[in-house]
Amino acid sequence: MNEGLIGPGHWYAVYTKHQHEKNAADLLRNRGFEVFLPLLKETRRWKDRSKQISLPIFPCYLFLRLIEVCKVEILQTPGVFWMVESVGRPCPIPDWEIEGIRKVAEAGMKIQSHPYLTCGTEVRVSRGSLAGLTGILIRVKNETRVVVSLKLLQKAVSVEVDRSDLEDVSGQNARALSSRQIRN
Repeated sequence: MNEGLIGPGHWYAVYTKHQHEKNAADLLRNRGFEVFLPLLKETRRWKDRSKQISLPIFPCYLFLRLIEVCKVEILQTPGVFWMVESVGRPCPIPDWEIEGIRKVAEAGMKIQSHPYLTCGTEVRVSRGSLAGLTGILIRVKNETRVVVSLKLLQKAVSVEVDRSDLEDVSGQNARALSSRQIRN
């Protein structure tokens, strides 16, 4: 296998120039790559108007599913800086992490970017359009939120859910979801 080649069928993160994610995604799609660019809708207000725009959930990142492709072709795409790597080799992202982000992005719910978390109660959504999604439970003001994380990028996105739709999967007992435990 050539040193510039990447493993088959895996997702990889690509770091792009600021505010060039959509353009880079289009260029890569036109070259035949399978691209995933998760977007959130946000209303921007100016003095004279407001407009709903789509912004990347993870600024400066997009994701590619690759099958034996030379990374030079990816890096030569305008707007692409590099692939997320470790020890000089692109790092694959597990399918379940990409599917979790895809599920959140397609749910049509209000989402917001969130700092990556390393601690908290791991939960699974048991009902609704996000059923089966796992993440970390947090609380923002009066909302119960689940954070879905991409460990490789140390990026995350949070979505508001009803606390009654959550079940504990961290190994703690079922009462761990009491308001006392999630008050943070």
